[in-house]
Amino acid sequence: MADDVVDLSLDGPLAVVTLRNGPLNIFNLATRDGLIEALQAVNDIDDVRAMVLRADGRHFSAGADLSEFGTADSIMEARRIRWDRDPWGLLWDLRVPTVAALHGTAVGSGMEMAMLCDLRVAAPDTVLGLPETKLGMLPAAGGTQSLTRAVGPHQALPVVALGTTIGAGEALERGIVSELADDVEAAARARAEELAQLDADLLRAARRLLRAAGDLSLDAGLAYERRLGRAMRHRRR
Repeated sequence: MADDVVDLSLDGPLAVVTLRNGPLNIFNLATRDGLIEALQAVNDIDDVRAMVLRADGRHFSAGADLSEFGTADSIMEARRIRWDRDPWGLLWDLRVPTVAALHGTAVGSGMEMAMLCDLRVAAPDTVLGLPETKLGMLPAAGGTQSLTRAVGPHQALPVVALGTTIGAGEALERGIVSELADDVEAAARARAEELAQLDADLLRAARRLLRAAGDLSLDAGLAYERRLGRAMRHRRR
């Protein structure tokens, strides 16, 4: 992957994507390019049934590389880089279920990347947060949307607006992470293996319905549920 800051390995039905831009696993352009390459490969390999997103070193990710801000030749070039080199949308739209293994610091775009995964397993030492407002910015990697979808606007507001960090225990209570584990790598892998054993078409349909619940009215959501339910029944005939 790009400059070896992102690694992709395959183990049976599992893909493991590893951040390797130590010591803080900062998201710079090389990391984003590496993630784009890795996620596109995961989507293209038919045998992959689930993915784990993890990181080497003491921290999952301390967020974006602020030293790159304002270094583009023009505003238009900066916008092109932002939207053309975008791993966040790729992760959200990935065809297979995803599990993030969090430890140490997971803030800014590091937390946002994790929020775009289906499940988040955290070590007890994990610290999460979206500190962008303290820097005069808003989260720009989907954090306002993914966090609100996960926990609702009342739980998301203090995290986004105040820019405060929260520990793993509080994140579990709020529903930001799905479980805590001393051996976060083993736990995340176990969850991914469970997902990989499920009927891929049914799981894909279930994920589509759960995500649509954030966009559709109740009536439209129920109609969508009936439509996909019929499609799943008919495929077995």
